[in-house]
Amino acid sequence: MPEIKFSIDEKNILIGKIQRYFEDQLDHEIGQFDADFLLDFFAKEVGAFYYNRGLHDAQTVLESKLDTISDAIYEIEQPTSF
Repeated sequence: MPEIKFSIDEKNILIGKIQRYFEDQLDHEIGQFDADFLLDFFAKEVGAFYYNRGLHDAQTVLESKLDTISDAIYEIEQPTSF
């Protein structure tokens, strides 16, 4: 799995979400550095689980679409003597 990297803007948004979560849910303020460190930790240690789940979900959708295409092709197939 490639390393999970975010743009500076994406990282700032995620850091803000972490800070708000800590404040709203845990009644604890967390600084930008600590939130950034926590984001890096989750990306490294937990990110692969989410990445793999996304791949699995994408494969399920693709298989479903391929089944639909196969059915559509079968429906327009012309009968032949062999």
